[in-house]
Amino acid sequence: MKYRTIGQNPATRREVSVLSLGAMNFGTRTDEQTSFAILDAYVAAGGSFVDTSNNYAFWARGTQGGESEALLGRWRRSRGIGDEIVIATKLGGRPLSPSTTFGKNVEGLSAEVIRASSAASRERLGVEKLDLLYAHIEDDRVPLDETVTAFAELVAEGSVGLLGVSNHWAWRVERARALAAAAGLPGYEVLQYHHSYLRHRTDMPTLRSADGNIGVAGGDVLSYLRSDPGLALVAYSPLLGGGYSRPEQPSDPGFDHAGTPARWAALAAVAKETGATANQVVLAWLIGGEVPVIPLVGASSVAQVTESLAAVDLELTAEQRARLDEAH
Repeated sequence: MKYRTIGQNPATRREVSVLSLGAMNFGTRTDEQTSFAILDAYVAAGGSFVDTSNNYAFWARGTQGGESEALLGRWRRSRGIGDEIVIATKLGGRPLSPSTTFGKNVEGLSAEVIRASSAASRERLGVEKLDLLYAHIEDDRVPLDETVTAFAELVAEGSVGLLGVSNHWAWRVERARALAAAAGLPGYEVLQYHHSYLRHRTDMPTLRSADGNIGVAGGDVLSYLRSDPGLALVAYSPLLGGGYSRPEQPSDPGFDHAGTPARWAALAAVAKETGATANQVVLAWLIGGEVPVIPLVGASSVAQVTESLAAVDLELTAEQRARLDEAH
C-alpha cells in the first residue's frame, strides 16, 4: 500500500492510504457479513481510509440513513479498530423524514444541525472524535459564516479532526476557506467530488442546481486544487458504478459527448498493454496524476475490492499517461 498526508496542520493532519473504501451500501444493499469481509480484506492490504455519511443509504430502505455508520461502528468494535483507520463521514444531506428519493428536504448546514448531527454520527460510529467531517451538500439558506464557525467549533472542542467539503461550487469553497482564514479558524482541507477518467459534462442541470452538475470536479475545481497543493481531492464514483466493466452498455448521458470515444480507445489500449483491467488503469491514472487524487471505490464483494487494491501497484509509463491525458 502507498500513503499520503491529508491536512496541513501538524496537530490534525493524517496519513491515509491512497485508495479509500466507500461504505455507502454497507448495512443495506450489502449485508453485514459481506461488508465485514470487504472491510477486513481492505485493511489487511494496508487500506486505512474508509468513507461514509450520516444519510447512507436512506434510499435503499426508505429511512433517513445511518445504517452505514452503524455497521462501521459494529465492525470497529468487533475488530478492536482504533484510530489507525481514518473514517470520514458527512452531514448536511440527511433527509428530514424517511424517504426513498433524493430531494431538497434535507437537514442542511446550520450550526444547530452541525452540532447535533455530528454527535449522532460519533455515537453510531462509536468514536469520541470524527477523523474527517465533510459538509456533504451546499446549503445557501444558511449564512456561510455560520456554517464555517460551527464546523470550527467542533475542531476546537476536539470532537472533529479535519474538515472537508463535497458537492459545492468552487467559489463557495474558496469563500468559506477565506472566511475561516480571516477569523483564524480551521477550514476545509479535503474536497470530495466525482472524478474519473471519462469526463462528465458539467453543464447539465441537476436536482441541486439548474446551473449544472455541482458534484463533478470540472476545470474550476481541478485548477483550484493545482493552485493549492495543500488541498486533497477524494474522487467518488471513480469506476462509474461498474461502467468501465460494461463498455457495451449505454453510459450516463453526462458522458455523451465527442471526447468519450477517444478516451475509451486510449483506456482499452493501455489496459491491453499493461495486462490490467480498465478499472485498474483508471485508478492508477488518478493516483499518479498531476493533481494527486485519492479514489474512493465501492465494493459489493471481496473480489471487487481486491481488484481495486491491485491498482495501487500499477505503474503507468510516462508515454502511457501522456496518451491517456491527451485523448479528448
